[in-house]
Amino acid sequence: MTRRTLIAFPAALLPVPEPGRPRGLRLWFREPARHFTQSLPLGNGRLGAMVFGGAPAERIVLNESSMWSGSVQDADLEGAADALPEIRRLLMEGRNAEAEHLVNRHFVCKGKGSGHARGKDLPYGCYQTLGDLRLEFQHPAETSGYMRELDLETAVARVAYEAGGARFEREIFASAPAQALLIRLACSRPGGLSFRAWLSRAERASVRAEGERALLLAGALADGKGGDGVRFAARLEVDAEGGKIAASEDGIRVEGATTATLRLTAATNYVRFARLSAQDPAAACLAQQRLARRPWQELKRAHIADYRKWFARFWLDLGPGRDELPTPERLRAAQERGGDAALAALYCQYGRYLLISSSRPGGLPANLQGIWAEELQTPWNGDWHLNINVQMNYWPAEATGLSELHEPLLALTASLAQPGARTARVYYNARGWVAHVITNAWGFTAPGEQASWGATSSGSGWLCQHLWEHFLYTGDLGFLRRAYPVMRDAARFYADILVEEPKHGWLVTAPANSPENSFLLPDGRRAAVCLGPAFDMQLLRYLFGAVMEASRLLGVDEEFRRELETKRARLAPSRIASDGRLMEWLEEYREAEPQHRHVSHLWGLHPGSEITPEETPELAAAARKSLEARGDGGTGWSLAWKVSFWARLGDGDRALRLLRNLLQPVPASESGVRVTGGGTYDNLFCAHPPFQIDGNFGGAAGIVEMLLQSHNGVLRLLPALPAEWKDGRMTGARARGGFAVDLAWRSGRLEEARIRSLLGRALRVRYAGVTVERPTRAGETVLLTARDFAARRTD
Repeated sequence: MTRRTLIAFPAALLPVPEPGRPRGLRLWFREPARHFTQSLPLGNGRLGAMVFGGAPAERIVLNESSMWSGSVQDADLEGAADALPEIRRLLMEGRNAEAEHLVNRHFVCKGKGSGHARGKDLPYGCYQTLGDLRLEFQHPAETSGYMRELDLETAVARVAYEAGGARFEREIFASAPAQALLIRLACSRPGGLSFRAWLSRAERASVRAEGERALLLAGALADGKGGDGVRFAARLEVDAEGGKIAASEDGIRVEGATTATLRLTAATNYVRFARLSAQDPAAACLAQQRLARRPWQELKRAHIADYRKWFARFWLDLGPGRDELPTPERLRAAQERGGDAALAALYCQYGRYLLISSSRPGGLPANLQGIWAEELQTPWNGDWHLNINVQMNYWPAEATGLSELHEPLLALTASLAQPGARTARVYYNARGWVAHVITNAWGFTAPGEQASWGATSSGSGWLCQHLWEHFLYTGDLGFLRRAYPVMRDAARFYADILVEEPKHGWLVTAPANSPENSFLLPDGRRAAVCLGPAFDMQLLRYLFGAVMEASRLLGVDEEFRRELETKRARLAPSRIASDGRLMEWLEEYREAEPQHRHVSHLWGLHPGSEITPEETPELAAAARKSLEARGDGGTGWSLAWKVSFWARLGDGDRALRLLRNLLQPVPASESGVRVTGGGTYDNLFCAHPPFQIDGNFGGAAGIVEMLLQSHNGVLRLLPALPAEWKDGRMTGARARGGFAVDLAWRSGRLEEARIRSLLGRALRVRYAGVTVERPTRAGETVLLTARDFAARRTD
């Protein structure tokens, strides 16, 4: 057995290409966007933009992450707890339909809730577009040599073309250091740049000129109670080299310039848990403009340096690809002919790009569309769904070196504890706190407005998994001390609501849903409300175990730890049905939708880890049968989840098949709500349909899961490597336990792994069925090759 130890190696152990090389990490097009899902997303975590790249008319959709209508409301239905005993009695007797009827009458939220995903004018509210920035150029409409691209290594978008014998170029980025959207326009002919720029919004806003070079858009969103809610403002300033500038209510006109710089700042007075608010949004916009009035190259250097401190931490090379093709053509070619391994690497890095662009410390979490929306009524209100969607948004954060970007979700979780405590009392007479299935910018924690999906009480438990996962990756005890009360009180809620089911004496949740799924009762009626679905039980085993371990590490709450230990042991176990599949419900109900998009009863396979091929082979085989029955179709995010399921089962080729299904081209015109036909739009946005960003993040995480896993105290190298990715490398990946991992492989075999210990913990590594162990010191790097595992096999 060979051991090689390198001390104090750099975090990035293999060279990372400089910006611009290779050109594969870009999206590019030969024509302007006609639809939102063909445009190019930019963002600094708070400000977002979608660049259509039109010539001679440009449209840039503007977003600001706190553009939320609605307001804080009391959505808890007083007296709900009075109905709880009868609901539970009916469920114990197998009268699920009658119990569901009672839930709909007495155990949903007060009022209209999310408005069936149309909450724009309700107190629940809706995430909305800030408006549009439009540019109208004075040159011939006929163009040639058109190119539009988004460079993922620099987070800069570019548009270039020729018109009227001159070359026109645009360079656009959303700067975090300057807190501004910055645009540089240039014409190759001196004095050949003339255009009008204006701001617009469909409702609740007005625009006025401020001096000769600025426009101010300002307004207020509806609070859902008949008044004004969040106030907002956006300020556009224009400078030009040569020519004339004049501003009026219909825009800023530039005549006869050679170059021009546009700066767009935006702010709201939103106040909750994120550190975003400005008492006077217009004044905040002006103050931000002063920070952005610097030379273009200085602004650009600062932006790229800020962005690359995140992006350059991780690199992935899966082999050659067809980056000479425009992105839409490349997607189609990959489906028709295959063989583009680099497309998967691009998709993974695009997911990281989107997270860097939509989630920064101190801000709001990425919502169902990240921060990018062109509507006033965004699909599903653009909120945070707690039954997989917002969690999936953050699956790549820890594993791909973006741990700090996890903070907005962790802050959202903590912010829900106070309103969730009232919800726990009103509905369950329970200690602790709960959030059900949806939440918004105003701290909504009540059940949803329909029993078929809104009775899911597991949202808070799943959110708390992210608190514990952040600790597992970082080992940050200071963070754990802050997070522990939130985790503990979530566990207290579940410990209080558990009831004993009559057949086996197991402890279960009631009422409950297996998220958004339903079953058929013996008499043929369809129901969704049930006792203790597998999803809840797996999640609670994880949460109770995490809180128990945290309490031991912190030396607190010994009595409560014993309570959790006792109740955890009595939770209903994961079971195998008579057909060999993992049971989704306590009873072997017939499924109303056998290929339903949610696969929640496999939570214990991923993102949980109680089901593994090594430790629970029978349950893993049952999970495989369940996946086979669910099929390889579904919505975009469902396909992304299945990539990770198959990766956890060690089937790389099947995981790659699901990834290909996720990359199935979806026409940009396909924007209606569907629960099948998921895939990818021309700009690589995930298609639910419509656009929903969770699949982008889930797909990125799934690709990494195929190459590195670290659950249950073991680092697994290349656990689900598909045959097509025979040669490759990955640098800067992170693993639970505090390890940074670089991998290289050739001809489908591990070439070397360099594993840097950040915390000095014992290292257990598995490859090709063999496990090796090493003690480590903080800062030490352990080098392993395939020979180390082969030697262990013959010991």
